[in-house]
Amino acid sequence: MNPIQSPTTAPDARQRRTILIAVCVALMAVVASVSGLNVAQPDLAVDLEASQSTVLWIINIYTLTLAALLLPLGALGDRLGRKPVLVTGLILFGLAAAVAGLAPSAGVMLAARLVSGVGAAMIMPITLAVITSTFPEEERGRAIGVWTGVAGGGGIVGMFLSAALVDVANWRWLFVLPVVLVVVALAMALRSVPDSREATPHSFDTTGALTSVVAVVGLIFCLQEGPERGWSAAAPLLGLAVGALATLAFVIRELRRGGAALLDVRLFRERRLAGGSITLLAVFGVQAGIFVVLFPFFQEVLGWSGLLSTVALMPMAVLMMATSGLAPRLAERIGARATMAGGIALAGAGLALMAAVVSVDGGYLSVLPGMLAMGAGMGLSMTPSTEAITGALPSGRQGVASALNDVTRELGTALGVALLGALLSAGYRSAIDTRLDNVPDDTADTAREGIANAVDVSRTAGPHAQDLVRAARESFVDGWQRAMWVGVAVMGALLLYILARGPQRPVAAAEDEPEPAGTTAA
Repeated sequence: MNPIQSPTTAPDARQRRTILIAVCVALMAVVASVSGLNVAQPDLAVDLEASQSTVLWIINIYTLTLAALLLPLGALGDRLGRKPVLVTGLILFGLAAAVAGLAPSAGVMLAARLVSGVGAAMIMPITLAVITSTFPEEERGRAIGVWTGVAGGGGIVGMFLSAALVDVANWRWLFVLPVVLVVVALAMALRSVPDSREATPHSFDTTGALTSVVAVVGLIFCLQEGPERGWSAAAPLLGLAVGALATLAFVIRELRRGGAALLDVRLFRERRLAGGSITLLAVFGVQAGIFVVLFPFFQEVLGWSGLLSTVALMPMAVLMMATSGLAPRLAERIGARATMAGGIALAGAGLALMAAVVSVDGGYLSVLPGMLAMGAGMGLSMTPSTEAITGALPSGRQGVASALNDVTRELGTALGVALLGALLSAGYRSAIDTRLDNVPDDTADTAREGIANAVDVSRTAGPHAQDLVRAARESFVDGWQRAMWVGVAVMGALLLYILARGPQRPVAAAEDEPEPAGTTAA
């Protein structure tokens, strides 16, 4: 294997610290923008005179664009140079965020969010690729642990800061944070991040890139629209069909291209790549599904504000980020598979604890222990999983490896929101049906739509108000428990898979994988 060579000398320890800070600041800007606008939906609708559907597209189009372009833009970073692609992405992302903050209409906001997604897709895979191609093997795991902690906990931190800004100012100030982060990251990247790129005689796999875009757009569109329109509606079914057919076409195309493929799908036979990808898919799916459950619990069951609800998630985020940094050291001692399995078992135990103990009267303390166990378990499992993915691909393809890691996270997030959200809704409706015997039909029909609807209609329910609110809260907890037990089952199946098929050896660079034609530094 021909490793990427530095044009002069390798970065010293001080420069590596600066590089790590730079890429993590850039990553924070991207992940904070994924969830930040969720706290400002009502304000967006009023100020931009937008429908609820348009507001959801303002939020979702960023995630959709980001996920769709990660793989092709990560591959382009390998070829064109990681530093220029990172710098271009930061400039594009920062300008789009500034336009979004000043947007006079929903149309301008949609366009700005789409361009932000393009910039984010240039930034996110390159940040991890810079780490894996710059840090020496003995330091790489700890650097990836820091990156993983920011990727996992940064979204919660972003939600907290966004909620605080909305409370003290207005939604337009939400875009100040990513602009500031981009300026800091850009200044540091220009000064400290080295450039590296892949040298290959093969042409860029344009067909594979376009097919991957169609596949990801179709699948994520289905997962985003299914809960809103109904899974039997034409749009989600069309998205599923297009996504599935494009995925099949992508696999066939890449098998035919072999070593010249955008992503050599034959590598999924290797334990590290398969185990890391499946773990991240499941862990991020469960994490996203947990947030779907926790926010309504805090706001509608406990009656907390958006800001306080976000603060309530911070212990989980802090523990996740801390254990992400601890995981590489633990993996060095007991192995990557044991570390991943321990994290998965701990996260599953946290889910089970929440499902068993949560109650309306128990409040926050009934879910806090489970949240802490979940945070610690996810942190322990995410870092070795990310190392497994990046270690399975050769050094010249780290942009692709990083993009695959990120696509897996985005697909898992969309899948978890769709699956656990649907289970929660179904469980809520089933439970509340038995508690509405004395409530007028029109009020009962509204209450069945969700806990927020039930709390809202209770204001006009007269003598039934208190009973209606109590019924809705208890039914929500019943739905919560059903969704959480499914999550426990998913984590249990994942644990068995990792114990049987997890990485057997350290997840260092893939020294046994052939390097595609050699790599050079710019």
